[in-house]
Amino acid sequence: MFKSKLMNLSAMLIFGTIALFVRNINLTSPEIAVFRGVIGSIFLFGVILFSKEKTSFQAMKKNLPILTVSGLFVGGNWIFLFEAYKYTTVSIATLSYYCAPIFVTILAPAVLKEKITLKKFLCVCLAMVGMLCIVGANKNSSIGEYNHFLGITYGLAAAIFYAGVILLNKFIKGLGGVETTVSQLVLASLLLFPYVAFTTGFDFSKMTEISWVYLIFLGVIHTGFAYVLYFSSLKNLKSNTIAVLSYIDPITAVLISSLFLGEKMTIFQVIGGILILGSTFISETLDKKD
Repeated sequence: MFKSKLMNLSAMLIFGTIALFVRNINLTSPEIAVFRGVIGSIFLFGVILFSKEKTSFQAMKKNLPILTVSGLFVGGNWIFLFEAYKYTTVSIATLSYYCAPIFVTILAPAVLKEKITLKKFLCVCLAMVGMLCIVGANKNSSIGEYNHFLGITYGLAAAIFYAGVILLNKFIKGLGGVETTVSQLVLASLLLFPYVAFTTGFDFSKMTEISWVYLIFLGVIHTGFAYVLYFSSLKNLKSNTIAVLSYIDPITAVLISSLFLGEKMTIFQVIGGILILGSTFISETLDKKD
């Protein structure tokens, strides 16, 4: 149990530092997303090949339509999140992105035919109030280095795509976490590659040696290694423990934003962040009790 907690905690800490690496890669967000998917896929393929667990290619084939759409959503999720990091602070982008569980709650009645309870509805309202606090504090902050409103919009778009991935994964049958993830990464890369190639193209002229190091690190550590840690820990942890540990990710990102990047939050942003994280935590706790 302790080992699984440590693995899950490590994965969350790694996820929380993604912005530091993305900001130092001199590529567009779609380009970063493509190479993150390619490098992460190669790493996870290696894990599958050297592991003793059998891979069900038949199950992958049966789930191919859902995996394809969810893979597209994974790619969209990464692109919009990376764009959010460019236009606003890491803390604001992360808090906007962490509205994903709330979007799942809103969409679940239509997609999964689940009823939304009064308590969950109140959680959604609290999260919306929190987002209004963050947006309101930045409504005129589009000068200088950041365009906060655009960054928040990208963060929320990333959250919607991630909510789509969560909901689609409910329909995947017969595949383990690593198998599902590597399938989604491969398909995301295959779908994004021609999009980037025929729109903006690939431009490596601004890539420095350190940028390449950050990109490889993003693919190997933040994608491949962190995903292995995360999914390997799930089978030995209770759902409530997983929910609590998941908050290490946004808290780490907010602390890094303040301590290492010098990005400060106003009191209204802090209140908004507390409302968003608190409401999502309560909502997830209610799911575990239902």
